Amino acid sequence: MLTEDYTLEYGGDRLYVDIAAEKQGQKILVEVKSFIGRSFINDLEQAVGQYVVYRDIMLETALDFKLYLAITQGTYKSYFQRQLTQMIINRNQVKLLIVDAENELIVQWID
Repeated sequence: MLTEDYTLEYGGDRLYVDIAAEKQGQKILVEVKSFIGRSFINDLEQAVGQYVVYRDIMLETALDFKLYLAITQGTYKSYFQRQLTQMIINRNQVKLLIVDAENELIVQWID
């Protein structure tokens, strides 16, 4: 099963996660981020903030999905090796999907 724009609801608010998938009983939600804004740090703040909000809603509603943030290989190599980025990702327990955008392949899962 693969769905786009999965809806999370809480307290009358609706938020839309980019992708929902299920395979062999494992369910995942994936928020895809491009990091092409003027400032990587601003993009990171936005992405991690959104991830944390989605994760908190999932915990509060006992939704049985794993949440991932999908980024390209280039973004991962250029920006996600930085000390500040690593600290933020680790402290906020952000799970990553590293993708090869050209070939539309998942290269690495980072839990």
